[in-house]
Amino acid sequence: RRRADTLEAASVSATAFALQQPTPSLTHCACGNPRSYADCCGRFHQGIAADNAVKLMRSRYSAYVLRLDQYLLDTWHASTRPKELDLLETEVLQWLGLDVRSQQLGAERARIEFIARYRVGGPGWPIERQHEIARFVKDEEDGRWYYVDGETPRPPRAYTNS
Repeated sequence: RRRADTLEAASVSATAFALQQPTPSLTHCACGNPRSYADCCGRFHQGIAADNAVKLMRSRYSAYVLRLDQYLLDTWHASTRPKELDLLETEVLQWLGLDVRSQQLGAERARIEFIARYRVGGPGWPIERQHEIARFVKDEEDGRWYYVDGETPRPPRAYTNS
């Protein structure tokens, strides 16, 4: 086959991959918890409020995997929430895993550092990482946790002997 034919086939398969609706596993949740989706993030996606920021963060990761735009908007704090979110319009993503690195949890505020691994395009494409420190707040009125924003951690400064 010609190289152009191979590239065209690759772009078609990546598009087809993007249009596939992921289905929750019956044996484990997308957030990495060994519990089933229904017993883990599925209950939050069905409307039960997460009782802490870590559970909310994990359920938001699962919502990205499952492309649950409305859940992500509903759990985003009103002060930073985008007007709309269309996960099929962003990029062709395959989420591969979540690693919670650290947690600073308070009664009404939390910071959670995580790394989410993903692949743009589909199987065979390079694996990339989103490293973020996410901020969450608990709303005084409704008692629910919300994602506020996130920042990329600064790399450690190199030691110089000068």
